[in-house]
Amino acid sequence: MAVNDDEAQVLDQWSDRLAKALQVLDLDVDHELILDLARKSSDNVIHAAAPVTTFLVGYAAALEAGAGGRNREAAQAAVANAAKIAFQLIEDGGNNPA
Repeated sequence: MAVNDDEAQVLDQWSDRLAKALQVLDLDVDHELILDLARKSSDNVIHAAAPVTTFLVGYAAALEAGAGGRNREAAQAAVANAAKIAFQLIEDGGNNPA
């Protein structure tokens, strides 16, 4: 899901503000990955799958990163792994989620 420069700036500002409020410090958010994951799950499953998918990927990544360490590389690898699994599920059977 592409966003224009103005939207990207607003998204960056919102993401930073929310991360600080949640005390999630020193986190680089891959907005393009999250938006792509949301778009594909919405297109291939149902619209409501987008927030559920992104939440579950983030939650799984947090669990994996917490188990493996607390550094930035572990967190990025955990997000990439969780997103890969979600993308595979979307591609394999998004139109039949059951």
